[in-house]
Amino acid sequence: MSWFKRSTKNIISSEKKDLPEGSWVKCEKCGEMLHKSQLEDNMWTCNKCDYHFRIGSKEYIEILIDRKTFKETDKSLRSNDPLKFVDTKSYKVRLAEVEKKTGLTDAIRTGTGEINGHKVVLGCMDFQFIGGSMGSVVGEKVARAVDRAVKLKLPLILISQSGGARMMEAAISLMQLAKTSARLTRLHKAGLPFISILTDPTTGGVTASFAMLGDFNIAEPGALIAFAGPRVVKQAVGKDLPEGFQKSEFLLDKGFVDMIVHRKELKGKMTQLLGLLES
Repeated sequence: MSWFKRSTKNIISSEKKDLPEGSWVKCEKCGEMLHKSQLEDNMWTCNKCDYHFRIGSKEYIEILIDRKTFKETDKSLRSNDPLKFVDTKSYKVRLAEVEKKTGLTDAIRTGTGEINGHKVVLGCMDFQFIGGSMGSVVGEKVARAVDRAVKLKLPLILISQSGGARMMEAAISLMQLAKTSARLTRLHKAGLPFISILTDPTTGGVTASFAMLGDFNIAEPGALIAFAGPRVVKQAVGKDLPEGFQKSEFLLDKGFVDMIVHRKELKGKMTQLLGLLES
């Protein structure tokens, strides 16, 4: 028997509303739940711990380049599958699938634009396209970007984000290390600056070639920057690695990068450097 009865109805809570899928993102570093709109306003960095989320070339262009000034170049370049490579599927099919999924034609976008009025040639890699791997098209587009910078007498900025060489192109991919490095010599001889921005991750053949050849090598906070990954290095040396090994802060301490710049300060830093270089 119930001795007490409610004289009023139970507290009515508001109806649960289903959130659109993907509206909330969990920070990989601190676990904070962040709304996508909030994250985008904060340039895809965590407002609690400053963790830098991995973003694509589209987002970097929007962050760095003045609105309506970016003109993409060499967009039509595509790999023609020179080795007729097949693993779990053919390379040709894989390229078609990733192009449809991402809207990219390869792992780098190149073009010209302005950064607070300073004209530049820009190349930005994109990890969404087969892990940002460097094949013949990436090498050719970097080479053409260098040539364009020399022709227009403009500074070159390359944003790296890569898992390394593209195995589907084997030795052809490895040849891009020499090709891009040699091409940058032309830029140096022309007395034009090259600013390299290293983001998470910058590894393998990209690190072993153009990414580390900048007049200024600038890293984002917490970025993995290496030739071989930590697991491979640990297996090779048979020892535990120092804490933070191959992160941008560790590399700054050892002199491998010149500065670490927060994403929200990146455009301001580029403006400052370009102003100094042009004076």
